Amino acid sequence: MAGPAVTYRNPLAEAADLDGWTAEGPAGTAHADGGLVLSSTADEAALAAAGRGDHAHFTLWCPEVFPADIAIEWDFRPLAGEGLAMLFFAAAGTGGRDLFDPALAPRTGYYPQYHSGDVSALHVSYLRRKWPAERRFRTCNLRKSPGFRLVAQGADPLPGPEDADGHYRVRVAKRGPEVTFAIDGLTLFTFRDPEPLGAGRIGFRQMAPLVSHYRDLEVTAL
Repeated sequence: MAGPAVTYRNPLAEAADLDGWTAEGPAGTAHADGGLVLSSTADEAALAAAGRGDHAHFTLWCPEVFPADIAIEWDFRPLAGEGLAMLFFAAAGTGGRDLFDPALAPRTGYYPQYHSGDVSALHVSYLRRKWPAERRFRTCNLRKSPGFRLVAQGADPLPGPEDADGHYRVRVAKRGPEVTFAIDGLTLFTFRDPEPLGAGRIGFRQMAPLVSHYRDLEVTAL
């Protein structure tokens, strides 16, 4: 018996594949090797010297609104730099509003605008290498917003750019109250949400100075 049909497929291989996508913050996009290279265009050192280092990071939103029960998969490879990669999913404005409702506060890539503002979402962070504590003990974290609540955690098996061997298939599945996160078929955590989120958008987020390669994004309704 055939499995669920893919409802959205994007190779992320050329500029036209990002038509309709929305960048918040200094998102640098390029295309190489059949996929998308994401990096920050900000001068992180200058921002840090001005006390605004957290403004060097960005979020890139897919234009589609997906149903509540979905599986999201993509190929990921870190290319250079220490930083952090994240996926937002089931993202919407608080109070049942669309994520891009003009009544919501403006967003510029600054993380508190997403975790403690008027955005309702789940967000899983992986390849967490930005700070020394993250490099010492490597985990993947699932948080729920608004409120910056850490709701699940698992070990991070990803190597850094110097040891990455090709791409790694990342998968987030959300069905009813259950959320699972896996890399290359290895389940890293499962979370049962007492108040499941509904339909929403997905978005990639990176913290500078990480440079990463993404390709073959697929979303399947479950």
